[in-house]
Amino acid sequence: MALIAITGGIGSGKSVVSRILSVLGYSVYDCDLRAKQIMDGSSEIKSYIAEHICTEAITSAGDIDRVVLAQEVFNNPRKLELLNIAVHEAVKSDLTTWASDKQLAFVETAILYQSGLDLMVDRVWEVTAPEEIRIQRVLKRNNITVEQVKARIKSQDDFAVKKKHPATILIENDNTVPLLPQILTLLATL
Repeated sequence: MALIAITGGIGSGKSVVSRILSVLGYSVYDCDLRAKQIMDGSSEIKSYIAEHICTEAITSAGDIDRVVLAQEVFNNPRKLELLNIAVHEAVKSDLTTWASDKQLAFVETAILYQSGLDLMVDRVWEVTAPEEIRIQRVLKRNNITVEQVKARIKSQDDFAVKKKHPATILIENDNTVPLLPQILTLLATL
C-alpha cells in the first residue's frame, strides 16, 4: 500500500489536485471533511471540548457551535493545541482504517506536519502557488477580507517545519503550468 499526502497552503490548489485524482478514479481522504464528521459524531470529542476548551461550544442539543469554538481556540493557542491533539488522533485512526484495504490512496491535508500525518505517508505532493494568486483564489471562494486571508497565510507560514518529508515533490499551480500533465507524470512514476 502507498499513501500519498496532498498538501499546500490556503489557496494553493490542493483541493483541485484532489478532485482531479478523484475524477481519475483514485481514493482521496479529505482530512477537513472527515475531521468535521468525526467531531460531529463523537460524544467523546464533544465532552472533551466542553470540559477542556469551552462549555459554550457545545449547544444544548449536543451539537458543536463552530463559531464559538473557533473564537475560543483562535484566541488561545493552548486551547487550539488541546483541540488539535484530540481531533488529530481521531483523524489518524480513521485514516488508518480507511486506507487499510487500498493499494494506492491519497490524503488531502493543510496541516501535514502539525498533525503528524507526515509520519504516516510514503510521499508528499506539495501544491504551490504565488501568494497573490492564493489571495485572489481565497477571496473568490470565501467571504473574508484580504487582511484575513493574509493572516491565515501567515499563520500557516509561521509553523516552521524542521525537516520536510524526504519524498516531497512540488506541484506548481500558478495558473500558467497546467496541472493535469504534472499529476499524470507523477502518477506514472508510481
